[in-house]
Amino acid sequence: MKHINCSVVSCKTGISKTRLSELSNNPNTKLRVDELYLITLAIDVEPSEILKEVCKNLELKVERN
Repeated sequence: MKHINCSVVSCKTGISKTRLSELSNNPNTKLRVDELYLITLAIDVEPSEILKEVCKNLELKVERN
C-alpha cells in the first residue's frame, strides 16, 4: 500500500487528522462507509482495495450439519 499524507487526505475529504490517525493506528476503530469512499477518492484507489485490507481477517462461519 502506498504512503498516505493525512494532512492532504484531511483537506480533500473533510475528515479530521485526528480521525484519520485513529483509523490508521487503532485496529478497534470502526471505519464508516462514507469515510471509506471519501478516502479512496482522495488517494485515487478503488474502494475494494481498501475494503480487502480492512476486512482481511474476516471469515464466514463454517456451517455444521
